[in-house]
Amino acid sequence: MKYAGFIDGVFVAGEGELFAVENPSDGSIVAEVRGLSLGQVEAAIAAARRAFDAGTWSGLPRQERAEIMRRYAAALAKHADRLKHLAMLEAGCPISSSVMHAQVATPLRHAAEIPDLYLALPEHEENPLPMHERLGMLGQPMQSVRRYTPMGVASAIAAYNVPLFTALWKVIPALITGNTVVLRPNPLTPLSSMVFAEAAIEAGLPAGVLNVVVEAGLEGGQLMSSDPRVDIVSFTGSAAVGVKIAQQAAPTLKPMVLELGGKSAQIFLPDSIDKAPGQARVVCVSHAGQGCALGTRLFVPEESKAEVLAKARDLLAAIRIGPASDPATETGPVVNAAAVARCERLVAEAVAAGGTVVFGGKRPAHLASGYYFEPTLLDLPDNANPAAQEEVFGPVVSVIGYRDLDHAIAMANDSKFGLSGWVHGADKRVALDTALRMSSGTINVNNGVTSTWASMGGLRMSGQGRERGPEGLRAFQNLTVLNFS
Repeated sequence: MKYAGFIDGVFVAGEGELFAVENPSDGSIVAEVRGLSLGQVEAAIAAARRAFDAGTWSGLPRQERAEIMRRYAAALAKHADRLKHLAMLEAGCPISSSVMHAQVATPLRHAAEIPDLYLALPEHEENPLPMHERLGMLGQPMQSVRRYTPMGVASAIAAYNVPLFTALWKVIPALITGNTVVLRPNPLTPLSSMVFAEAAIEAGLPAGVLNVVVEAGLEGGQLMSSDPRVDIVSFTGSAAVGVKIAQQAAPTLKPMVLELGGKSAQIFLPDSIDKAPGQARVVCVSHAGQGCALGTRLFVPEESKAEVLAKARDLLAAIRIGPASDPATETGPVVNAAAVARCERLVAEAVAAGGTVVFGGKRPAHLASGYYFEPTLLDLPDNANPAAQEEVFGPVVSVIGYRDLDHAIAMANDSKFGLSGWVHGADKRVALDTALRMSSGTINVNNGVTSTWASMGGLRMSGQGRERGPEGLRAFQNLTVLNFS
């Protein structure tokens, strides 16, 4: 990787620490990167601040800015094959997996659609004053209007599991609403980040409007969260890191969008328990379970639990686990050795607390190199088990029995997380009523969508704010209320 930064419209070589980007499939070195120094990250923030204050981007008519962002989306789309290759190399996503669609095709589609969504949102909208407030104290007509304007400099800190997607839904909404951006990819998956810079040049973004910083450590990211010249921080990652970012941002009271961890529940009504084994498989083949919104807790009627476990075991046993480059691979590696160790630790804690490993639970013996963990099925006695409370972020799924729907809903809601949830039921009225009693940022009844127009965000330790949808754009805008006669 020749350049580790894009600052003020120019690619720059790093002056910081040298680090290696590994291929999770075999542990080989994909690239050696000399990351940016703290001073270079500071320069990127300064460039973004100057560019915003100059008004050359934020002052453009919204139609003109949207047209430039259409060009930007088209420039990104030209790199689709390269982005797929990088998702396989640095993130370990199986090349033929359905998740590869989410890695590349879905975010590129969203990039092309965001300008339409943005232009559909008004810059000004009237507050619906009641009639008796439409006349002022002296009888003069009164108006009250909401005005939306860009915030300023946005720090965009992306995750390693879907590096393009988690970066894109920060960069493009921030840019199209008139902000300037400093993008920091996760050091485990930094290679695709330079595509954002290349597209900026091709689309004709003014210098300093988009800056990209790659670093080995944490200092630059900490500066991006704490520097008073930054106006908003958008982060995707673990809850633990999200708490630290909130602490760093607190002295300047920066608004934040935090897309954090999850321990999402799937409730299977008695008329749909046949869906449960397949959903257990979905968790394990979805990027080796490395998805914050995956439904890793399966709640089934107690009397059906043994049947679900037996069928799910057979499905998981048939999963082909192997290198991401193999078209036959269904479950690839987790991202690194630390991720494997976390899977091992939480499975051991689950067993110590009364759980049973029905299938998997260890590193596969036939793969000597790389960072693999077997698709794992746990039979848990209750929702208090560590595997039901802590995010594994690996191919580990738990099955828990419930006595009745009240019991199932209580367990589903008994979590420090609240990112997503599912209800499966042939009786759609009962399924919807069940969903309405769940406490989660997103709830899917029998199906779900990943749409430009539908937002996603979490409750409790799953974060704050929303990405995607109108709310994902408004998150990067200041709201001013204008009252006048």
